Amino acid sequence: MSREAVLHNIRRAISERGVRGRFELPQRPAAPTYGEGRVDRFTERLVAHACTWEAIDSLEQLPERVMAWLESKGLAPRMAVAPPLMALPWPDVVERHSDRAGITEAVAVSLAFGGIAESGSLAMYSGPQSPITHNYAPEFHLVAVFAEDISDNQEGIWEKVRATGAMPRALNLIAGPSRTGDVEQTIQLGAHGPRQVHVLLVRAKASTS
Repeated sequence: MSREAVLHNIRRAISERGVRGRFELPQRPAAPTYGEGRVDRFTERLVAHACTWEAIDSLEQLPERVMAWLESKGLAPRMAVAPPLMALPWPDVVERHSDRAGITEAVAVSLAFGGIAESGSLAMYSGPQSPITHNYAPEFHLVAVFAEDISDNQEGIWEKVRATGAMPRALNLIAGPSRTGDVEQTIQLGAHGPRQVHVLLVRAKASTS
């Protein structure tokens, strides 16, 4: 068959059936929703991803609970802290900064942009208030997330991003500690980032400015 005949058949098929006529895409399934069970689903998935978590009533309780967690792990009170959390009532013994986290940083304390109930992921919005290195450089990552910022699904997180009116340079979705199975197919935690992730679920919304 000549080239002209092939092109003629293509044009005729397009005119008769439209571009999508022969290649109809399957209907997109509806994203899952969890109603009042949204937070329970989120915490269940956190545990499945090897995270630990605890609930606190307000953000003002964060320093106390962070200190208790560090003490339980035998870690020194030195950390990189996200700028919105710097003004919280931290004890005087805490050495903290809000700059980028370096490779020698052991602990970072962050505030998540939101959470995803479907997957148990934390959504971390990059920018001056949330240095991206806090997510990857330290060995231990403690992340606060407001219960009301947990979306049913990933689509809900992107709706929240669009509502801000500005797209971040990066939106990291974190599902538990860093891990790899490259070595003898054995899962190793902390391969390319934190080896422990502890989530502090904040029940009440409060100002962080």
